[in-house]
Amino acid sequence: MLLILLLAAAAAAQEPVFRAGVTLVRVDVQVTARNGRSIPGLEAGDFRVFDEDQAQKIVYFGRESDPLDLLLLLDVSGSMHRSLEQMAAAARSALGQLHSGDRVAVMLFARRAEVREPFTSRIGDVQEEIRNAVRDQSLGSGTVINGSILAAAGYLREQPVRGRRAILILTDNQSLNYQAPDEDVIKALWEADSVLNAIVVGKLRRPERPKSSGPLNPDFTPSDVWKLAEESGGEAVEATRVGDQFRELIERIRSRYSLQYNPPEAPAGALRRIRVELAPEAARRYPDARVNARKGYYVR
Repeated sequence: MLLILLLAAAAAAQEPVFRAGVTLVRVDVQVTARNGRSIPGLEAGDFRVFDEDQAQKIVYFGRESDPLDLLLLLDVSGSMHRSLEQMAAAARSALGQLHSGDRVAVMLFARRAEVREPFTSRIGDVQEEIRNAVRDQSLGSGTVINGSILAAAGYLREQPVRGRRAILILTDNQSLNYQAPDEDVIKALWEADSVLNAIVVGKLRRPERPKSSGPLNPDFTPSDVWKLAEESGGEAVEATRVGDQFRELIERIRSRYSLQYNPPEAPAGALRRIRVELAPEAARRYPDARVNARKGYYVR
């Protein structure tokens, strides 16, 4: 009996000890060169992570070996049919860049959002769902972008955490944020530990910030997937060739780095801001590198 207790105590001493109720902060980081290509081969020592401007010790560092759960969030409103066809045509080659442990799910949206393909590693099934999306007219008329991203983040939160998570939305960004302000969406993405990336089609560009200094009605502000992507650590690209942008974004999503650290003590529900940058030596090696990472989190 004494031997068993001693062995148990020794095993416990070798395990990391965390504060009760504390969850590691997960940060997906994208590092790209000026030409937009991912910069490979970086190590944990090449990064510096700051939580409210306080440097944090990285306790976990992962690269392409970490499994990826990718949710394709597809706008099926009437103006999107041609773009969906182009995406379906490129799906096999784009998703062929994923690894054996990766999974993909498909969620469609217009006025409401629905999961049409739960997470699967069968790329053929995903490709078929994208083709079927072109003909889908069951989700109502109109486009509800922020509400659909909220639904996507909620679906991800229901899934067990396997590794990295990302949402890739295809949309024309033509929507109003009725009862779904950007702040709620950003919080949901942070809570789901998910990065949002966007392919934006059509002639609509990023909405300009209003010149008025007066209060804004959040129910009638235009959608801005650029802002949502940036706050979550992702990117939004304007699509001239949807298939090409699809392949390029998948490559960049798959090659992101994963960092984790123990959060400083803070009251539950508090907003904490994150900053990730290259360490000085890495910054000298890659002076034009761009680092994308989530901008914050809420203490759980």
